[in-house]
Formats: sequence, C-alpha cells, structure tokens
Amino acid sequence: MKLSLLLFILYALVLTVALIRKAPRRKTANPITRGWGNRIRILIIGATGSTGRQLVRQALEIGHEVTALVRTPTKLQIEHPNLRVIKGNVLDYSSIESAMQRQNAVVCALGHKRWFYPNQILSEGTRNVLRAMEACGVPRLVCESSLGLGNSTGRLGLLGTFVFVPLILPFIFSDKIRQEKLIEESGVDWVIVRPAMLTNSAARGKCRHGRNVGNFIVTRRISRADVADFMLKQLTDDRYIGSAVGVCS
Repeated sequence: MKLSLLLFILYALVLTVALIRKAPRRKTANPITRGWGNRIRILIIGATGSTGRQLVRQALEIGHEVTALVRTPTKLQIEHPNLRVIKGNVLDYSSIESAMQRQNAVVCALGHKRWFYPNQILSEGTRNVLRAMEACGVPRLVCESSLGLGNSTGRLGLLGTFVFVPLILPFIFSDKIRQEKLIEESGVDWVIVRPAMLTNSAARGKCRHGRNVGNFIVTRRISRADVADFMLKQLTDDRYIGSAVGVCS
C-alpha cells in the first residue's frame, strides 16, 4: 500500500513537471484584424458540449449569426433564425472548410469523453480548424483549454493537480499541450481561455481573469455559463490577443 502510494505520488509529480511550458505568445507581427462590428458571424466548434451549448445560446442572445458544427445535429436542441446547424466532424477537413465560409471568427469548445487512452482528437481537430481559417481568411480564434497546464501548471489546486489530472485527465492534458502549441504557431489572432474546474452552476455575470489566475492550494471553480460569456467577449476585446488567460469565479 505504501509503495503504491509512493509510486502514484511520483507519477503525479513527473506528470506535473511534464505539463510545464512557457506562456504561449503571438508569433506574427501582423496587425490585429477587426473588420466587423458588435454583431459577428461565428462558427462554434463543440456546440453540443456543455460549454458549447452555453456559447450558442449566449451568442444568439447577443445577436450574433451562429453556425454550429456538430456530429449529431439532433443533440443541439436549439432553434433560432440566426442559427445554422451543419453536420460535420473536426477530424474531417472538408466539413470544417465548408462551415468556415463567410465567418468572422471561430469559438472552439472542443471536447470528448475518450479520457482513458492516448488520442489526438483535440490537436488534430484544431489543426483542421486553423487550416480552414487560413484558407477562408477567418482572422480570430477563441479556444477553451484549461488551467493546470503550460505556464498555469499547478494552478488547479492540490486536488486538481495531484488527483483529477493524474487519474482522469493525463491524456487529455497531453493533447491540450499539443493543441495550444498549434494555436501559438498559427497566423490567426487567437485567445486561449483556461478555465478553472468547470461547474453547471448559474452564471454569476462576473469572473476573475488574467495570466496568474488560479491557486496552488485551493481548487477554484467557474460555471460554464460564465466561461462562455468571457469567451464571447474576446471577440470584440483585443486585450488578451496572443495569450493564454485563466478564468475563475
């Protein structure tokens, strides 16, 4: 028992160190693109996920024109005159390029439940999204990632860092590292949003945000509704362009 605990602690420490990276930064010197007003044509990736549904609802409430790329359209269960639902898969480039036409921006809340074996769904899906954005001239990407990786490693608190990530999320976090790297190396205007532990609580309408958000001891939380609100605000706010920003309640 003691040996098993010792080995797990060692594994958790090694994984934590492996997730550490320098803060991502914008590599291009091109000026930030802003060719739209407050109402935007948005492609939402991951629209049937818990954060994705919040993104769709809130974007429509604001008045944006929304295209949702989903594998199973019946799962979205949202109808609106400004909503277009397209059946597709992020691993199929042609379906992404078709959905990308005439968009101003992409908001990505891509996720999956294949937690317990290595895969590259997030990174390969994001690679296709970035390729289609550049092919179609779509300038801005706001992408959901997570606290606890890169230069925010450890900021999910002790419980998140040494229990949830090593036991449940090691493969997802490894792929998120690849995903963030692809975004950093791209030529689009990007914001990576790193939320604390997600909940389904009602929106508070406010959150803490910045490059040093989170806590090394206590596991901070934030509702998916507040994450969606923050992500959508990045479409018209240039403050965090070319950086990864943490958010928590």
